[in-house]
Formats: sequence, structure tokens, C-alpha cells
Amino acid sequence: MTRLFDIVDRISAALSRIADLVTLVLVASMIYEVAARYVFGAPTIWAFDISYMCTGTLFILGAANALREDAHVRIDFLAQKMSAALRRAVEAVIFLLFLGPIFALLTDFAIRRAWRAWSTAEVEMVSPWAPLMWPFYSLLALGLLALTLQIAVHGLRAALGRDAAGTDFELKA
Repeated sequence: MTRLFDIVDRISAALSRIADLVTLVLVASMIYEVAARYVFGAPTIWAFDISYMCTGTLFILGAANALREDAHVRIDFLAQKMSAALRRAVEAVIFLLFLGPIFALLTDFAIRRAWRAWSTAEVEMVSPWAPLMWPFYSLLALGLLALTLQIAVHGLRAALGRDAAGTDFELKA
């Protein structure tokens, strides 16, 4: 099972590196837009679309890695009052029985939305640029899938008493 955990961890890390690249695209496009608008007086028609697509993409592609690295916000004042075994059990239940199914449904919706956008050649209707939407929706679906898998791995690790580094959960407390 640890091999499966490692595969999911590597996928999360790889998608986080893609999110890093998307951040560079976002920064470069915004610098270009500012120069085009204020230096040349010729704003682009695509800057808004690129900014929201890149921002949404980098957020969701980095979410699974943030969970892997335990970088999400949590309510520590409750966890500190619990024993390690109880905290582990609560995390396992929340991640496996609550968050896992919710994110699985969101992932299913995102995959179906991306497929529909691809099969119909959907474009952004409120944009003068009218970009195709399937690349954006596909990256969102991929990020949600990775996050769903990472949620399952996190819940299983908690149930088994392990953390992402493979050490016993009790030693972290």
C-alpha cells in the first residue's frame, strides 16, 4: 500500500510543479498586459481570461501537494486536546467518509464538464477573446482528481497511524 501512497504523492508533487509553471505564465501575461495597456495604450482582449484560468488552475493543481506537505489550515486548538489515537481516528473518518466522497463527486462533475466542453468545442461566452474552455476544465478536473486521491491517501495514512513521511503518527504529536 505504501507504493500506492508514493505514486499519489509523486503525482501531487508533479502537478505542483506544473502549477509553478502556470504561475510563471500568469506573471508574464500580467506584465505584458500592464505594458500593453499603460505603455502602448493597447490593452489585450485575452488578459482577463488568462488571469482567471491560470489562477484557478494553479490553485487546484497545488492543492493536493499542499495536503501532502500538511500545509493546509487546520483547527489545532481542538486537535491539541485529543490523544494521538483519537486525533488519528477523527482524521481518518473525516478524510475517508466525509471529504473523500465530496471531492469524488466534485471530480466526477469536473470530468463530465471537461468532456462536454471538449465534445462541443465550448468557448467562453462573455469574453471577446472566446477561448476554448476544455483545457481549463480539464486541468481543473485533473487537479481535483489528484486532490481526491491525496485525501484518500491522507485518510488511509491516518487510519494506519502514519504521516506523509512514513513515521508513526504518535511521534508527531
